[in-house]
Amino acid sequence: MMSRDPYSIILRPLMTEKSTQDVEKNNAYHFEVALNANKIEIKHAIEVIYAHKKVKVHQVRIINKHPKTRRFRLHVSTTRAWKEAIVSLDKESKLELF
Repeated sequence: MMSRDPYSIILRPLMTEKSTQDVEKNNAYHFEVALNANKIEIKHAIEVIYAHKKVKVHQVRIINKHPKTRRFRLHVSTTRAWKEAIVSLDKESKLELF
């Protein structure tokens, strides 16, 4: 089995109001991930990327964001589809994203 590059699986961290509340309450971080990534790949990618901090992933939850229709005058288009991963870490693990 070929291993994928962790940086092609984890695209970027998401810093929203909800994600910052999730960090404070549940020690869970939100990431935008590749559309074809699964939970096992996401868990492995987070542990490899943040290996210098010795991060241990407890749980991964995935949300598929569907495209939405947008209009501007006579032009109709859609937003892109993307996937969000909510990664819960163990109690002793912590990330400093910003």
